Amino acid sequence: MATQKDNNNERELVEGCVNNDRRSQELLYRKFFPTMYRMCQRYANSEEEAVEILNSGFLRVFTKLHTFQFAGSLEGWIRRLVFHSMADYYRKSDKKVRFLPVEDWDAPTSTSALHQLYFEDMVSLIDKLPKATREVFWLYAVDGYTHMEIGKRLGISDGTSKWHLSNARKKLKVLMNKESNHSGQYTG
Repeated sequence: MATQKDNNNERELVEGCVNNDRRSQELLYRKFFPTMYRMCQRYANSEEEAVEILNSGFLRVFTKLHTFQFAGSLEGWIRRLVFHSMADYYRKSDKKVRFLPVEDWDAPTSTSALHQLYFEDMVSLIDKLPKATREVFWLYAVDGYTHMEIGKRLGISDGTSKWHLSNARKKLKVLMNKESNHSGQYTG
């Protein structure tokens, strides 16, 4: 839970960045670098690639920071922009597109359905999940938090976190099947 003091500090930090204050920009970068770097590292093929994606993401953050409305968490907003930079990187590169790990142990929906989805398509599907389920899924599948850490962060039990993750997987499986059926490329 963010305190009022934390919210005020973030507001001052954002305002400083918007006013092109280099110290504020450095503080924002340093504050969110570790978390965003870990996210990029999970999908990148090398440390250099992770840093390239991350820096591209932070460039996007700094150019769009004036649009942040403090309606949600600053970290979540930054994470979304960095994630979109990662999607752009893989979509534009000659390298194979990498995907979010949705199903590690469940029976696969369809390998062709997973391979048809780009990052932004996956984000679009994840955005259709109920808020609490979506939040648990992001924290677990994208950020790598454990159910215990998610429980502490969201004020829920480990079991509730596991339920939301299972629910997210089931709903995403249905959404992916619908998506692939609408594209006409999978009839499974």
